[in-house]
Amino acid sequence: MYIRATLLGVAFFYLYNMKQLEKGSSKLLNAWAFYDWANSVYSLVIASAIFPIYYGQLFKDRGNLYIDVFGITFKNTALISFVTAAAFLVVAFTSPLLSGIADYAGNKKSFMRFYCYLGAVSCIGLCWFELENIYFSLACYFFGLIGFWGSLVFYNSYLPDVAFPEQQDRISARGYSMGYIGSVILLIINLAMVMKPDLFGISGTDGEKAMKAMRYSFISVGAWWILFSQYTFYYLPKGNNGNKVHGAVIFNGFKELKKVWFLLEENLRLKRYLLSFFVYSMAVQTVMLVATYFGEQEIAWKDDNEKTMGLIISILVIQLVAVLGAVITSRASEKFGNIKVLIVINCIWIVICISAFFVMLPVHFYATAGFVGLVMGGIQALSRSTYSKFLPETKDTASFFSFYDVAEKIGIVIGMLLYGFIDQLTGSMRNSIVFLALFFISGVLLLLRVPKN
Repeated sequence: MYIRATLLGVAFFYLYNMKQLEKGSSKLLNAWAFYDWANSVYSLVIASAIFPIYYGQLFKDRGNLYIDVFGITFKNTALISFVTAAAFLVVAFTSPLLSGIADYAGNKKSFMRFYCYLGAVSCIGLCWFELENIYFSLACYFFGLIGFWGSLVFYNSYLPDVAFPEQQDRISARGYSMGYIGSVILLIINLAMVMKPDLFGISGTDGEKAMKAMRYSFISVGAWWILFSQYTFYYLPKGNNGNKVHGAVIFNGFKELKKVWFLLEENLRLKRYLLSFFVYSMAVQTVMLVATYFGEQEIAWKDDNEKTMGLIISILVIQLVAVLGAVITSRASEKFGNIKVLIVINCIWIVICISAFFVMLPVHFYATAGFVGLVMGGIQALSRSTYSKFLPETKDTASFFSFYDVAEKIGIVIGMLLYGFIDQLTGSMRNSIVFLALFFISGVLLLLRVPKN
């Protein structure tokens, strides 16, 4: 009995240590990048494609776009904007705190796994999203957002742990590519479920079949996320330093942000650029988060089938064109300079926001989606690389990028709150979209003030 237990212990120890791969090894890099394959289905299927259609259909079937929540009557799109803003506010304030704890205690994998499971289980919970149990429903949507963005905080922080500097650009791009491929595969499967429910054994009337298929797609996202993340969790280093967390450690992340804030006073170019990014990023991220809701509610589709197909096609168009936009923007920045190209992109965004007020027909929406994808991919990629170029000579780049991420998330909070407030006040998402043009105009003016040197 003792010998058997010893052999089992040795076997367990051997298997455990097999997982501890060397930094820079291809298996470890692939395992890290594979998490993009696992979690990107949330951003495409839930945040962008299927859920906004399902959410809008619930209110259409009800015959009323307004609902009472916490004693206040909300317009449906305004309500989801406020819930989204609340989730990003939680992520913005907890990520520095938890990152500081995880770095000190060395248990990043535990935090990443917690947020992964929180998001995935919440996605599965969306299967029971109904207006009759609106509080439970919104809680699932709220924690799904927190799970997705919270896990990304720790996922991104693993990059310097698993890859050497010369490997990081390549493996980061590989993760993005894997995430795109995986999410598109699942979205196509989900689209087939919605458009051809009989092939999947989904019964009921035509309307009931489509709604059931959407609910099942939420389950598929959660199951996909949990299942494929296991490969990543198996190989990522545990990194347990054994350090006990005490009071001073809890606020390490905020101390780092405070240090960056004071360093900005010594770097006028970086300070002014970051301010311009904060302003125009509010609008960029808001448009990305509400685009499908706008298309679902404001476009004159012939019927529900055309609406579902049209919205999902528009999302795929945005994803494809965004890759092209990033390439074009990169080449243009090499020739004309980052700031000049960012100013031009912001000007295009201004035109898009104003034009959106007049978009009525599906063909107009497709064209707008194409232009959104073109400048969306470009402005995101160029904004981050410009920030990186403007950083001072320092080894502590992680603190600067943590500051960048927090600024971006707080910008999303403000953008979603203002968007939801105007939508709630005026009853039209068109007014909210036009209002976002003011952020891009302000972004252009602020970019013009960024010193060349």
